[in-house]
Amino acid sequence: MNFAYTIDNSMPDVERLKGIVALHYEIFGTADELINKMTSKPRLVVVTAMEGNQVIGYKMGYELDTYTFYSWLGGVRIKYRKYGIASKLMEIQHQYVREQGYHVVQTKTMNKWRNMLILNIKSGFDVMSTYTDKNGLHKIVLEKKLL
Repeated sequence: MNFAYTIDNSMPDVERLKGIVALHYEIFGTADELINKMTSKPRLVVVTAMEGNQVIGYKMGYELDTYTFYSWLGGVRIKYRKYGIASKLMEIQHQYVREQGYHVVQTKTMNKWRNMLILNIKSGFDVMSTYTDKNGLHKIVLEKKLL
């Protein structure tokens, strides 16, 4: 299979954005306020995986501070999993943000997203801490040095 990858350092074009929102809803069961949240993030970066005109995966994040990039949201359409798309999205994101001068990528996940947790660890992330959020959900904070 041949997939195309794009990088946007702002909001994606309307068609890709529609595809991202639809995929986000498919994976997470909600897309409430996703576009508003995206527009509020400083130095938003969106990496998208496409097959033809269909969004099949995405990974987005934003600047936490001058040296730290937060890898915020991402996912791959179920029928396209196990093709290495999530790994490729992460690789593209990390290369791009390294070129932009960031030294660290931070992310958070939960035990229920085990495939993402495993991918992060295999990709060089270290578990930095855990906490329980205001909704009682246990979160795992991970970081990876880019230098």
